[in-house]
Amino acid sequence: MTDPIGLIHDPTAIAPKLPGHSVAPGKGVPGGFQQELLDQLKTQISQVNQLQQDADKATEDLAAGRRDDLEGVMIATEKADTAFKLLLSLRNKMMDAYDEVKQIRV
Repeated sequence: MTDPIGLIHDPTAIAPKLPGHSVAPGKGVPGGFQQELLDQLKTQISQVNQLQQDADKATEDLAAGRRDDLEGVMIATEKADTAFKLLLSLRNKMMDAYDEVKQIRV
């Protein structure tokens, strides 16, 4: 079967042209969007990691007697727990979306 319009062999022919974003050859997703998404994920992971380290340090300080505010330790621990649960939920949603894309018949 021939391709009369020329769109089958060139997936970038129908990809939207967004200002400031280039389309990677052979991909239908703008290259700048992928990098932006990766940067955002890295930033969020590092922030969650920092919250967990702060909560661990607060717990250690409380146990060692260098700190006496139990409420502050509990708040730091809950912040870290909530941030981790949110990040885990985001990962699960991304994995679900990836599984859906894998099952698409071409």
